Amino acid sequence: MLGNFTYCNPTKLYFGKDALDGLNEELPKYGKNVLLVYGGGSIKKNGIYDKVVAILKANGKNIYEDAGVMPNPTADKLNEGIARARAAKVDLILAVGGGSVCDYAKAVSVSVNCNDDAWDKYFIRFEDVTCDIVPVGCVLTMVGTGSEMNGGSVITNHAQKLKIGHVFGENVFPKFSILNPEFTYTLPKYQMISGIYDIMSHILEQYFSGTDDNTSDYIMEGLLRSLIHSADIAVANPTDYEARSNIMWIATWALNTLVAKGKTTDWEVHMLGQAVGAHTDATHGMTLAAVSMPYYRHIMPYGLKKFARYAVNVWNVNSEGKSEEQVACEGLSEMEKWMKKIGLVMNITDLGANADMLDGIVESTLIMDGGYKVLDKKEIKDILKASL
Repeated sequence: MLGNFTYCNPTKLYFGKDALDGLNEELPKYGKNVLLVYGGGSIKKNGIYDKVVAILKANGKNIYEDAGVMPNPTADKLNEGIARARAAKVDLILAVGGGSVCDYAKAVSVSVNCNDDAWDKYFIRFEDVTCDIVPVGCVLTMVGTGSEMNGGSVITNHAQKLKIGHVFGENVFPKFSILNPEFTYTLPKYQMISGIYDIMSHILEQYFSGTDDNTSDYIMEGLLRSLIHSADIAVANPTDYEARSNIMWIATWALNTLVAKGKTTDWEVHMLGQAVGAHTDATHGMTLAAVSMPYYRHIMPYGLKKFARYAVNVWNVNSEGKSEEQVACEGLSEMEKWMKKIGLVMNITDLGANADMLDGIVESTLIMDGGYKVLDKKEIKDILKASL
C-alpha cells in the first residue's frame, strides 16, 4: 500500500520545436549577469550556442562563460565554476548541454555562496544546502539523466576514486528547462544509446523495489514499453522526431521524482556503474549497461514475483506452462538481447576496467538498502567479476 508522501516539482518545462522561445519568457525574471555553462563546444558547431547567445543579448544580459564541462564533471572543475560564478556575481546559471552540464550547474548553484568545501559538504557528508542558491535554467541537448527536472547532481573526484551523486531538494531543481527534441539530433549514436539505457536504468532502479500493488509500477511499465519501441526507431533513424521526442519526454518522467513515490527504490546498479566510472571515466549509461545483467540475475531470486511480472508486462513473455523463475529468466534474456541489438556495451572490460581494478572498484561502491537484496562486498566483487 502507498505510504505517506509529499510531492512537488517546481520546474517549468518548455517542450517542442519552438521550446527555445521560452527563454524570452524566463530571462526577464532574473538579474543581468548570466553564467553560460556548456561542454566541449558541440553547441557551437550545431548552432545552438549562437541561438542562445542571441536571445541572452536581446534580453540585455551580461554573459559570462564556463565552458569545458566534461561528461563526468570533476570536483576540480566544480571549484573552477564556483570561482567563475563568484567573480561574475551571477544572477542565473544557464546550462546548455546534457545531464552532466545540468548536474554541474546545480552543484555550482549551491556552492557559490557556501563557505565550506563543496565536495566535502555535499558529496561526502551529504549535508543540506544552508546558503543562498543561484537559480539554474537548462537548455537540453542530450537526454538520459532527467537532470532537467530534478535535484540530482553527480560529481567525480579522481583523486579519491569516487563518483557520487547528491539529490538536492526542490529548491535546487532547475527553475525552467527547454526541451527541443531536434537539439538531440547531432548527438553521436554511442551517446544516444548510452542515454537511452540511462533512462531505462532509472526506471528499473525504482521499479525493482517493493512488493505492493503500486500505481507507480504500472506507469513505469508503460514508460519502459514506450522507450523500447521508440529506441528501436531512433537507432534506425536518429532524426525521427516522434521517436526522439518520446525518448526525451520519457527521460524526464523517469527521474523527476514522480514514479519514486511510494517506492523504496534500489539504485545499486548506479552505485556499481558510478564506481566503475570513477576508475575508468567511462560513459555513464554504458557503465550501467555493463553491470546490469549480472546484478539483476543476482538479485532476481529475492524479487522473483516482480521480475516475472516485468517479463510478462514489458517483454511480452508467455508465462503459460512455465514456472515463475523460468518466466523471470526469460524476461532478463529478452532484455539482454535488446541491449545487444541497440549496441550497448555489455561488459566493463570494454570500458577500460580489468581484474586488477576490482578491489578498488568494490571500495568505491556505495551499498544501498532499498532493493530486494542488500549486498555485501563479496557479492559486489562477484557481480563485478561477472561484468568483466
